Amino acid sequence: MSNFSLRKFIAAAALAVCLPFVSHSASAAPVVNLPDFTTLVDKVGPSVVNIRTTSRVGSGSDLRGLPPGLDEGDMSEFFRRFFGIPMPGQPPRGGGGGGGGGGGSQGDQGKGGSRNAPDDNQDNSEQSSGVGSGFILSTDGYVMTNAHVVDDADTIYVTLTDKREFKARLVGVDERTDVAVVKISATNLPAITIGDSNKVRVGEWVLAIGSPFGLDNTVTAGIVSAKGRDTGDYLPFIQTDVAVNPGNSGGPLINMAGEVIGINSQIYSRTGGFMGISFAIPIDEAMRVADQLKASGKVVRGRIAVAIGEVTKDVADSLGLPKAQGALVSSVEPNGPADKAGVQPGDIITKFNGVNVETATDLPRMVGDTKPGTKTTLTIWRKGQTRDLSITVAEMQPDKVAKTEQKKTPQPKERASNSLGLAVSDIPADQKKALKLSSGVQVDAVEGPAARAGFQKGDIIMRIGDTDITSAKQFQEVAQGLDASKMVAVLVRRGDNTQFVPLRPRVPAQK
Repeated sequence: MSNFSLRKFIAAAALAVCLPFVSHSASAAPVVNLPDFTTLVDKVGPSVVNIRTTSRVGSGSDLRGLPPGLDEGDMSEFFRRFFGIPMPGQPPRGGGGGGGGGGGSQGDQGKGGSRNAPDDNQDNSEQSSGVGSGFILSTDGYVMTNAHVVDDADTIYVTLTDKREFKARLVGVDERTDVAVVKISATNLPAITIGDSNKVRVGEWVLAIGSPFGLDNTVTAGIVSAKGRDTGDYLPFIQTDVAVNPGNSGGPLINMAGEVIGINSQIYSRTGGFMGISFAIPIDEAMRVADQLKASGKVVRGRIAVAIGEVTKDVADSLGLPKAQGALVSSVEPNGPADKAGVQPGDIITKFNGVNVETATDLPRMVGDTKPGTKTTLTIWRKGQTRDLSITVAEMQPDKVAKTEQKKTPQPKERASNSLGLAVSDIPADQKKALKLSSGVQVDAVEGPAARAGFQKGDIIMRIGDTDITSAKQFQEVAQGLDASKMVAVLVRRGDNTQFVPLRPRVPAQK
């Protein structure tokens, strides 16, 4: 082999040896530095405040624990407000009243711990009721926080990062959006920069600053994990994996530009502590509320006086609705705007003022943003047809707590041997009048398909498919004629709520 050929061979061999290393190096992912939040915290930190609330506790006063009706296994516990949630390992009483700190607030520790064991000889005195967070809206002392942080507080104290403490005046509270504004007597304060929550992107870095468990000026970071998350409340939330705990309520959610894009408000938790999911109120909506609170101390919204629920695919299919969209009317307030317009329980509202109602939570926002007194059009789906109803939007009044008198359930008169698994009876005339019903039958016994779907004794069956039910005899005739191969939508009323429940009939038992 010539010297030239030998040199070529050695060069080729050397290249072959080096190629795997070159290839590996070229295919390696570039190193990306994690964000440095130090400058951001220095900029935004002074705008975040600690909010401490107190209340008057008298001798022998009843101390509030968990909200009534919420057990450990209840799904609604996942989205409970921070107040009323005890720290893991703590008893369920004490420290809940009105504060964003919940069971982990300073109100449950140290001298505030006496609330867990009231003294019969205790005189009326000011007791710590909770700790939360907030942020400075303007240099002249307006501060934003959550409504549940200051709810039922007799006195509100705002502490700045420079340790100055002020007694605050409550400007206004909007429980529907969980937004509150308070005012302190101070000037030249470091106001926070307001961002645009509409520009938030899933996956972007965000951080929270607040007082979790009463630990002032705590910073946690994460990413936006979802947008427009509906939790059954009035607003679609920003979902993050930022560590938010009791006491973070009312604090700001900050983007990488140092702008507030949301108010930390809720957590998804079985224990009261952080479990990887938290929710923030979009700042755009919060600012609209704050502006009205500062101007008049209240928020003016439109209302049409209906209770609504989701339209599932099964309900849509069984009613012939082209797709699962809209808001299912479960009840209509007598003499309210919807009642006067001709809306009925069981209707599905598909459009408001010509705009599609995609989900049930869209409708309250659309109506709420409409000026009271405005005449508009409501598009509904009823018995396989679309109808347009003219409606005049009214002004929303403070929420009313409906109390339904419990009726004694009559003894079952027969087994539920029909295709739906429901035994029913006629409703007495006086009970119909009290419930403002023109039709319907009462459920006496449940089994089979109905039991699996969650029907209960005492429910009122108002419609099967598109057929109004007027008597127990007619109910049996309609049930006997159902096709066991097709789903059917049953309109049922329970208490003050009405909704469609899809059922697949079974073949009637042979007698």
